[in-house]
This record gives sequence, C-alpha cells and structure tokens, in this order.
Amino acid sequence: MQAKKLKKLKKNLKQNNATPVSYIDRILSYQKLYDAILPIKLLLNHVLNADHRLQNGLEPQPLPPLLLPDNIQDIIYEYVNTQYAAKDPRGDALWNQLTTPLASLDHDLRDFRDHLSEQYGMWAYTNAVFLQDLSNYLAGASVLEIMAGNGYISAGLRARKLTKAVYTTDDTSWLSENATGHHTVTTVESLDALAAIEKYGQEVDYVIMSWSPDGVDIDWQILQKLRAEYPTIKFLVIGEKDGATDSAIFWQNAKLTLVPELNTHYHPFDLINEQVYLVK
Repeated sequence: MQAKKLKKLKKNLKQNNATPVSYIDRILSYQKLYDAILPIKLLLNHVLNADHRLQNGLEPQPLPPLLLPDNIQDIIYEYVNTQYAAKDPRGDALWNQLTTPLASLDHDLRDFRDHLSEQYGMWAYTNAVFLQDLSNYLAGASVLEIMAGNGYISAGLRARKLTKAVYTTDDTSWLSENATGHHTVTTVESLDALAAIEKYGQEVDYVIMSWSPDGVDIDWQILQKLRAEYPTIKFLVIGEKDGATDSAIFWQNAKLTLVPELNTHYHPFDLINEQVYLVK
C-alpha cells in the first residue's frame, strides 16, 4: 500500500473512532462562536437553560421555536461589516467562520427533542407554565396518567397539590430502549394503560395520555374502552395529529377539541406540531 493511502486510511480510522462530542458540548461551542449574534445566542440560551433546569430536577420554561431566522445570513453579514472594512480579508475569514457551521447548528437545534428523550426520557415538553395551566384547568379533579414515562406531568400536578388524586402509570416496556426510564421524577406504578384504566377508572375524572407511540393502536384501544365503559371520564391527549405520535386509526376516529387554555403555553418548538386535545 502506498504511503499516502496508508496515511489517509489511518486518518479516517482515527476520525471514525474519535469520541463523539456530546449534544450540550456542541451547543456550548456554538454559544461561544455566536456570542455576538443575538438571535442565535438567545436560542442557544433557551436550550442550555432548559437542559440545566432538567438536570437539576426543575421544570423547564417554555421554549420559542428553535429555528434559525430566515435572514440569519443577512444578520451575520451586517455584523461582519461592523467589524471590518469592505475587502478586508479578515472580514471574509469571519464570514466563513460564522456561516460554515449554520447547517450543523440548524440540525442540532432541531434535534433538541432527541436530546431530551435520550438524556431525560422526556418526549412531551411539559414546561412549568403549561403545568400550571393544566393544574388550573383540572381544578381539583382526580387524574390518571397513562403511558406516563418518567412522570413529568404527574410530578408537576403533585407539586402544585391542586388535584384530588394523581395516579401515575406506565408499562415500562420502553426501559429496554432508553435507560433514562430508571430515573423517574415521581412514583410511577408499573401498569399498562388498559389495566390502569380498569384499576382506577371508577376513581378519576380525567385520563391524560401524552405521546402515545406512532403507529401502535393501543391509543385506539384505550379510546374504545373509555367510550364503552367510562363515558363520563374526560380524556386529555397530547400529540401531533396525523404526525409523530399515535396511530392513524386513533386520529381517524377520535373526536378532537383543542383546549385553548392548555395550548397557550404548550406550543411547538420544532417541526412537530404537538397540541393538547380533549378527546371523545
């Protein structure tokens, strides 16, 4: 093998075996790079603040859409012109330094939900203001949360002590795929959704379900059971209609009502248009 080919092979092997940079470390590097570009800096600060709060057992704050402005290159161009005169090669270098990573930055901002699920087992972004809205909406009613995951919704309701009772359940089948499930934020009873409704259906006013798996018709089974056996229970669902969550048959047959007071502070921060529905 030629020396140049061997050197290239070793270089590629080294790159492939390199320790990957963590998501938050990448965000921190962007923060340093774009410190002077305010629209980017604000987005990065939101991400870091949410991660910091979750890491410390606190409820995160609402997020704006984590999307770069359409005119971000114009903003960077104006900034570069304030730093260097026209045709100054240092301006060209700064322009390249700030624009080359934009595609990667955009990708990482859109991937924040993946980071939340992998690091904290959080799929539905249950921020502090939404949890207060939800507590106010329930107005002391008793609640069963099914498919609760790590229990972020139930934990928020319990912390506010405004509900009569909160029963938190999950079948824990996802633990084999995501180790964060071993670190619940409140007590979660190991029960599948249908069994949980059987056990607590006579005791609760509301059933809450968030982010039922895409393409799995357990949500449709739940809805049929509630309709047939517990018609007085109010069913709150968090998900993206005909999108990233729940089954097609569920969305086709569910009678959906958007709840304005629950969607005021629960809005998409990425391309997934999740909303809060009252379902019949």
